[in-house]
Amino acid sequence: MATESVVMRPAESTFWQGVRLGLPVVVASAPFAVLFGAIAVDNGFTVAEAILMSALIYGGASQMVGIELFGQNIAPWLVVASIFAVNFRHVLYSASIGRRLAHWPLWQQAVGYFVLTDPQFAEAERKAESGEKVGFVWYMGMGLAIYVCWVIESGLGAVFGKLIPDTHAIGIDFLLPIYFLGLVMSFRKRPLWLPVVLVSGVVSLIAYKTIGSPWHVSVGAAAGIILGAVVAPNAAKRSAP
Repeated sequence: MATESVVMRPAESTFWQGVRLGLPVVVASAPFAVLFGAIAVDNGFTVAEAILMSALIYGGASQMVGIELFGQNIAPWLVVASIFAVNFRHVLYSASIGRRLAHWPLWQQAVGYFVLTDPQFAEAERKAESGEKVGFVWYMGMGLAIYVCWVIESGLGAVFGKLIPDTHAIGIDFLLPIYFLGLVMSFRKRPLWLPVVLVSGVVSLIAYKTIGSPWHVSVGAAAGIILGAVVAPNAAKRSAP
């Protein structure tokens, strides 16, 4: 008896490759998405408002900052500035990854920038550095997997948040920092990796103790960028014949 085999088309295969890359991020970020939903409801948000915030802002740390500041006697511009400070790294990501997406149509670039996250940036850079083209289908496979699950998990946290134990007590909240550490380590073969990481880390810690959160994220990133911008051209001049 003849058997029929279903051959997956290249676009489908590429899409699911991206989805598979997104699954570890979904697992690592799940506790924070659920925690956000629970905290949002505790701070007076409805379930629908919590889900809408995750769907529109789509930034875990900035959503947490916004939840803490909304409803307090704080000027609106300060709320916006605080959220911008947390998300400032995405401006840097966009500037770097732009050359990888330049061959996309404008509407695809707009969608791609919206779903851009830390792991999305890292995987796209890694793919490009290996000589492969960053395609829209692959990119969205990873991006949609993370985005859709983030919104759903936020909704679950909003609905069932009161049943969730303290994530700090059981250590679940440590999954995401471990994942981010892995992302940083994946770039360790790049020139100036260690000096940039050390300077960014030290300056960020100092800023956290002196200026406070969330500004330490942007200050640490800026320190690493300045170091790279100053040292890289000089190193290139020294190595030139």
